[in-house]
Amino acid sequence: MKFGIFDHMDSSDRPLAVQYAERLALIEAYDRLGFHAYHVAEHHSTPLGMAPSPSVFLAAAAQRTTRLRLGPLVYTLSLYHPLRLIEEICMLDQLSGGRFELGLGRGISPIELGLYGADPSKAQPVFEEVLAILLKGLVSPRLDHDGKYYRFENVPMQLAPVQRPHPPLWCGTNNPDSVAEIARLGANIGHNLPPAQARICTDAYRAAWAAAGRDGAALPFMGITRHIVVAPTDDEALRIARRAYLRWHDSFYTLFRQFNQRPRLIYPDTFDEIMARGEAAAGTPATVRRLLRDQAAEAGVNYLFCRFAFGDMTLAEAMRSIELFAAEIMPALAAIQ
Repeated sequence: MKFGIFDHMDSSDRPLAVQYAERLALIEAYDRLGFHAYHVAEHHSTPLGMAPSPSVFLAAAAQRTTRLRLGPLVYTLSLYHPLRLIEEICMLDQLSGGRFELGLGRGISPIELGLYGADPSKAQPVFEEVLAILLKGLVSPRLDHDGKYYRFENVPMQLAPVQRPHPPLWCGTNNPDSVAEIARLGANIGHNLPPAQARICTDAYRAAWAAAGRDGAALPFMGITRHIVVAPTDDEALRIARRAYLRWHDSFYTLFRQFNQRPRLIYPDTFDEIMARGEAAAGTPATVRRLLRDQAAEAGVNYLFCRFAFGDMTLAEAMRSIELFAAEIMPALAAIQ
């Protein structure tokens, strides 16, 4: 089992410059304490995502770390010109010394896509074409492509990534029917699902991995995201988690309320409810260790995306949670296959 960080960078009650500085302080702690990677979401026009340009924030994070791997989860491909994105990927991999993780997706929010002038109904075919362009442009000295949405002829690729043929790929999916294509790419996957539903996806991925002729190769990471709060007592951890989750939950639904739409993912109203569904953990190190061990085993995962900073959680609360997790929980769960 490896441990990463998933960060919506949702709005807090602090000035934005302060929030950025505090997040970078947490990222330095992730680096120091041995976490595998930091993954930041991309969202637009919503308090759920205060880092709408992942590349900008990750460039700063790359200069504050030495071991921690860094990447978006995910770049919304229909909002990028593929040539510009190839250049940004190469720059970030070079700036980080080959620590970049490349998360790719079509975009989960039709509202956000529409506000940017993108057609949500075309998000999937645009995603597929841009992905094909990226995978060619990252490995070739010149790019040629003749597609429905983009055409390039003999474009010089002056930049290249450190990692060859390209940085590790990540895809988010809650749909077991999508895993065959992800397995073909050899990409890592992440889920926002309760353990039993996540297990359907991980079992499907293992089967698709073998069917793709990769049976002898090591499996990619298969992960679940979890809101996590660790404190000296269960009561204190739950008090922090309940308060911070309400702020995060409000940010998650703000844009959907404004446009009177229903999101694809539905989160319960309270932290107690989401923890009862097996999608969160709060308590002492012993409590959180037990909850996460059970959830990971049921889900069949080998990667845990930890959400340590969310809502109005203070820097001190998040830092203590991270340090307790690294000292008393990570070593016990690391042996999970």
